[in-house]
Amino acid sequence: MLKLAADRLVVSEIFDSVQGEGPSVGAPSTFLRLGYCNLACRWCDTPYTWDAKRHDLEAELSARGIDDVADDLRARAPRNLVVTGGEPMLQQAALAALAGLVPHSIEVETAGTIAPLPAFAEHVRQWNVSPKLASSGNPLAKRRVDGVLRDFAARPEAIFKLVIGDDADFDEARALLEELDVAPSRVWLMPEATSASALAERSRGLVDRCVTHGYHLGTRLHVTLWGDRRGV
Repeated sequence: MLKLAADRLVVSEIFDSVQGEGPSVGAPSTFLRLGYCNLACRWCDTPYTWDAKRHDLEAELSARGIDDVADDLRARAPRNLVVTGGEPMLQQAALAALAGLVPHSIEVETAGTIAPLPAFAEHVRQWNVSPKLASSGNPLAKRRVDGVLRDFAARPEAIFKLVIGDDADFDEARALLEELDVAPSRVWLMPEATSASALAERSRGLVDRCVTHGYHLGTRLHVTLWGDRRGV
């Protein structure tokens, strides 16, 4: 296992595409996908970033210096940087150093279990917070850290983006959002799906609920375009 350190990043992949989820959907973006995660979602679409039982992490991940990653990012056209994983908040110290070296607008994908460090948070334009529900298979104590979720709920630059697979997911998500007092206008509900056909069918099932409760219906544009292909 590669050791996490403040002077380097454990990277899975860097690629250019368009943001597929949340309020920035369709925006040309560079994706910095980092390795490792503190959760283990049963339906995770990037297990190659953390699951050593199914993937050779020595082959999948590499440790790269901050300057090396910054040079790579600066050489790319998109100026929206999506930092994702895995769980990128595990590498905040290194990300804070990186953020000071690149001209990008930064948005971060996180499960909302690790609180932002001020040195990194000052560089982040948007937090895409995706609390994991019971259907993820993670124990409650690991997937739900209320103090951290309340911290994000208090940040106007944070939106909440939840994956919905069935009625139980929706009920749990709604109860959590109401407990955190997150305005519906800051919420995106996305169907759990890895194919365009499943995405369309499950999206239709969420329409009435989004209309009733004022939530955004979140698409997953990358699934519509490429299914479960990685790096696009």
